Amino acid sequence: MLLDTASLYFRAYFGVPDSVKAPDGTPVNAVRGLLDFIDRLVKDHRPDQLVACMDADWRPRWRVDLIPTYKAHRVAEEHEGAPDEEEVPDTLSPQVPVIEDVLDALGIARVGVARYEADDVIGTFTAHAAGPVDIVTGDRDLYQLVDDARGIRVLYPLKGVGTLQLTDEAVLREKYGVDGRGYADLALLRGDPSDGLPGVAGIGEKTAAKLLAEFGDLAGIMAAVDDPQAKLTPSQRKRLTEARPYVAVAPKVVRVADDVPLPDVDTTLPHTPRDAAALEQLARRWGLGGSLQRLLATLAG
Repeated sequence: MLLDTASLYFRAYFGVPDSVKAPDGTPVNAVRGLLDFIDRLVKDHRPDQLVACMDADWRPRWRVDLIPTYKAHRVAEEHEGAPDEEEVPDTLSPQVPVIEDVLDALGIARVGVARYEADDVIGTFTAHAAGPVDIVTGDRDLYQLVDDARGIRVLYPLKGVGTLQLTDEAVLREKYGVDGRGYADLALLRGDPSDGLPGVAGIGEKTAAKLLAEFGDLAGIMAAVDDPQAKLTPSQRKRLTEARPYVAVAPKVVRVADDVPLPDVDTTLPHTPRDAAALEQLARRWGLGGSLQRLLATLAG
């Protein structure tokens, strides 16, 4: 089981009231909410391996160099030679190091790799996996990894993590008319304002799905642009022709990497904490109470 950790702690932050505080009054709603999420996921799905995948760089320079608008609207502060700072709610930022400390003390593998997003870490773990993989994320970008033949599915939270959409190829075909491999091409064509991806003007989700059904994949669609006999409307042909510079670079931006240099980590689900003393100290300092106790009991079981 691979967790898109930031996606989940953002959900926890907005889903758990900020009246949930440490003894000193610091909000810990994201910390406790994430522990509750992990408890529920382990209880319901019993993975034998668990990795909390992190954004070491939420907006990698190599993606921005290809599409400058990539996540540009989320930048709080730009840094030369270092990752840009993401706009994050004031009371969430201080909770992230606490989340990291708690995961480390529990012994839950936590992996972030310089110059890469959590999505890329997830993509690489998935590529190397010998057996089935459950990816837990609120980010639909990762639908591109769904692969029934390899048992790879996305658990997409609809409400907390108690109600998850178990996303396999049947769900993708029903909702979007594509399979996992086709989803990245669909996303690329329709664009994604939340990621600053412009897409191809005039081509929305339904048109993109129709074009993919007709021509197979992005390469097939672009080959059709050069074929006067291909069934494209004049408007589609014009728009796709104008979008060539974008279409040439967008696949590298939209597709998750599968060749990230992963560190050597023990991904086994822990049954006892790696550092019980540190965990006890963190529990007292941050008032982690029942959330942590429930997760410890689930891990022990």
